[in-house]
Amino acid sequence: MVDPADLDAVSRQLGREARGVLEISYRCPNGEPAVVKTAPKLPDGTPFPTLYYLTHPALTAAASRLESSGLMAQMTERLQHDPELAAGYRAAHESYLAERDAIEPLGTTFTGGGMPDRVKCLHVLMAHALAKGRGVNPFGDEALAILAAEPAMAGILAPQDWL
Repeated sequence: MVDPADLDAVSRQLGREARGVLEISYRCPNGEPAVVKTAPKLPDGTPFPTLYYLTHPALTAAASRLESSGLMAQMTERLQHDPELAAGYRAAHESYLAERDAIEPLGTTFTGGGMPDRVKCLHVLMAHALAKGRGVNPFGDEALAILAAEPAMAGILAPQDWL
Protein backbone atom coordinates (compact mmCIF):
# COMPACT_ATOMS: atom_id res chain seq x y z
CA MET A 1 0.00 0.00 0.00
CA VAL A 2 1.37 3.37 -1.02
CA ASP A 3 1.18 6.08 1.61
CA PRO A 4 -1.58 8.58 0.69
CA ALA A 5 0.85 11.46 1.39
CA ASP A 6 3.20 10.04 -1.25
CA LEU A 7 0.34 9.73 -3.76
CA ASP A 8 -0.58 13.36 -3.06
CA ALA A 9 3.05 14.41 -3.60
CA VAL A 10 3.28 12.46 -6.87
CA SER A 11 -0.03 13.94 -8.05
CA ARG A 12 1.32 17.45 -7.36
CA GLN A 13 4.53 16.61 -9.21
CA LEU A 14 2.62 15.33 -12.23
CA GLY A 15 -0.05 18.01 -12.19
CA ARG A 16 -2.73 15.30 -12.34
CA GLU A 17 -3.98 12.41 -10.26
CA ALA A 18 -1.43 9.61 -9.89
CA ARG A 19 -2.86 6.38 -11.32
CA GLY A 20 -1.93 2.76 -10.83
CA VAL A 21 0.97 3.47 -8.46
CA LEU A 22 2.25 0.29 -6.83
CA GLU A 23 5.18 1.81 -4.96
CA ILE A 24 7.60 4.69 -4.71
CA SER A 25 10.67 3.15 -6.33
CA TYR A 26 13.14 5.99 -5.79
CA ARG A 27 13.25 8.93 -3.44
CA CYS A 28 15.53 11.93 -3.67
CA PRO A 29 18.05 12.27 -0.85
CA ASN A 30 15.65 14.84 0.65
CA GLY A 31 12.87 12.21 0.77
CA GLU A 32 10.70 13.42 -2.11
CA PRO A 33 9.28 10.74 -4.43
CA ALA A 34 11.00 10.78 -7.81
CA VAL A 35 10.10 7.45 -9.48
CA VAL A 36 6.97 5.35 -9.19
CA LYS A 37 6.37 1.75 -10.13
CA THR A 38 3.09 1.62 -12.02
CA ALA A 39 0.74 -1.30 -12.60
CA PRO A 40 0.84 -2.75 -16.13
CA LYS A 41 -2.87 -1.93 -16.38
CA LEU A 42 -4.33 1.26 -14.99
CA PRO A 43 -7.42 1.03 -12.75
CA ASP A 44 -9.71 1.51 -15.77
CA GLY A 45 -8.04 -1.45 -17.55
CA THR A 46 -5.92 0.63 -19.95
CA PRO A 47 -2.60 -1.10 -20.66
CA PHE A 48 0.34 0.91 -19.30
CA PRO A 49 3.61 -0.80 -20.24
CA THR A 50 5.81 1.84 -18.57
CA LEU A 51 6.63 0.06 -15.31
CA TYR A 52 8.88 2.81 -13.93
CA TYR A 53 7.77 6.39 -14.31
CA LEU A 54 9.82 9.51 -13.57
CA THR A 55 7.74 11.97 -11.53
CA HIS A 56 10.06 14.60 -10.03
CA PRO A 57 9.68 17.83 -12.05
CA ALA A 58 13.39 18.73 -11.95
CA LEU A 59 14.36 15.26 -13.17
CA THR A 60 11.72 15.19 -15.90
CA ALA A 61 12.87 18.62 -17.11
CA ALA A 62 16.50 17.49 -17.04
CA ALA A 63 15.63 14.34 -19.00
CA SER A 64 13.86 16.48 -21.61
CA ARG A 65 16.89 18.76 -21.84
CA LEU A 66 19.20 15.79 -22.42
CA GLU A 67 16.83 14.42 -25.05
CA SER A 68 16.80 17.71 -26.94
CA SER A 69 20.62 17.82 -26.88
CA GLY A 70 20.90 14.91 -29.32
CA LEU A 71 22.13 12.48 -26.68
CA MET A 72 19.59 9.79 -27.65
CA ALA A 73 20.82 9.71 -31.25
CA GLN A 74 24.41 9.36 -30.05
CA MET A 75 23.43 6.54 -27.71
CA THR A 76 21.48 4.72 -30.43
CA GLU A 77 24.45 5.03 -32.78
CA ARG A 78 26.74 3.48 -30.15
CA LEU A 79 24.40 0.48 -29.87
CA GLN A 80 25.22 -0.39 -33.47
CA HIS A 81 28.98 -0.49 -32.83
CA ASP A 82 29.40 -1.71 -29.26
CA PRO A 83 28.27 -5.32 -28.75
CA GLU A 84 28.93 -5.18 -25.00
CA LEU A 85 26.79 -2.07 -24.60
CA ALA A 86 24.06 -3.61 -26.76
CA ALA A 87 24.10 -6.76 -24.62
CA GLY A 88 23.77 -4.71 -21.43
CA TYR A 89 20.88 -2.73 -22.90
CA ARG A 90 19.16 -5.93 -24.04
CA ALA A 91 19.59 -7.36 -20.53
CA ALA A 92 17.96 -4.20 -19.11
CA HIS A 93 15.03 -4.71 -21.50
CA GLU A 94 14.65 -8.36 -20.55
CA SER A 95 14.81 -7.57 -16.83
CA TYR A 96 12.21 -4.81 -17.20
CA LEU A 97 9.89 -7.07 -19.21
CA ALA A 98 10.22 -9.98 -16.77
CA GLU A 99 9.48 -7.75 -13.79
CA ARG A 100 6.45 -6.19 -15.46
CA ASP A 101 5.12 -9.55 -16.66
CA ALA A 102 5.48 -10.99 -13.16
CA ILE A 103 2.94 -8.37 -12.03
CA GLU A 104 0.60 -8.78 -15.00
CA PRO A 105 1.51 -9.89 -18.53
CA LEU A 106 0.40 -7.51 -21.26
CA GLY A 107 1.11 -9.89 -24.13
CA THR A 108 3.72 -7.58 -25.62
CA THR A 109 7.49 -7.39 -25.61
CA PHE A 110 7.38 -3.58 -25.67
CA THR A 111 9.01 -2.17 -22.55
CA GLY A 112 9.65 1.51 -23.17
CA GLY A 113 12.45 3.92 -23.73
CA GLY A 114 13.23 2.27 -27.07
CA MET A 115 14.71 -0.82 -25.44
CA PRO A 116 16.36 -2.93 -26.71
CA ASP A 117 17.17 -1.58 -30.19
CA ARG A 118 17.25 2.21 -29.83
CA VAL A 119 17.13 5.01 -27.31
CA LYS A 120 13.77 6.74 -27.54
CA CYS A 121 12.95 8.10 -24.06
CA LEU A 122 15.50 9.01 -21.41
CA HIS A 123 12.69 9.53 -18.90
CA VAL A 124 11.98 5.78 -18.89
CA LEU A 125 15.65 4.77 -18.88
CA MET A 126 16.50 7.12 -16.02
CA ALA A 127 13.47 5.97 -14.02
CA HIS A 128 14.53 2.34 -14.53
CA ALA A 129 18.08 3.08 -13.42
CA LEU A 130 16.95 5.03 -10.37
CA ALA A 131 14.50 2.30 -9.35
CA LYS A 132 16.88 -0.62 -9.79
CA GLY A 133 20.23 1.02 -9.03
CA ARG A 134 23.45 1.47 -10.94
CA GLY A 135 24.48 -1.30 -13.31
CA VAL A 136 21.04 -2.37 -14.55
CA ASN A 137 20.33 0.10 -17.38
CA PRO A 138 23.51 1.41 -19.03
CA PHE A 139 21.92 4.39 -20.75
CA GLY A 140 19.90 5.34 -17.68
CA ASP A 141 23.16 5.23 -15.71
CA GLU A 142 24.90 7.43 -18.29
CA ALA A 143 22.19 10.06 -18.31
CA LEU A 144 22.11 10.14 -14.51
CA ALA A 145 25.89 10.48 -14.33
CA ILE A 146 25.69 13.52 -16.59
CA LEU A 147 23.00 15.08 -14.41
CA ALA A 148 24.57 14.15 -11.06
CA ALA A 149 27.53 16.38 -11.93
CA GLU A 150 25.24 19.41 -12.21
CA PRO A 151 24.92 21.60 -9.08
CA ALA A 152 21.18 22.01 -9.74
CA MET A 153 20.72 18.29 -9.08
CA ALA A 154 22.03 18.52 -5.50
CA GLY A 155 19.36 17.16 -3.19
CA ILE A 156 17.62 15.41 -6.07
CA LEU A 157 20.29 12.87 -7.07
CA ALA A 158 22.83 11.31 -4.76
CA PRO A 159 26.07 12.05 -6.69
CA GLN A 160 27.95 9.17 -5.08
CA ASP A 161 25.47 6.78 -6.74
CA TRP A 162 26.02 8.07 -10.28
CA LEU A 163 29.48 9.65 -10.60
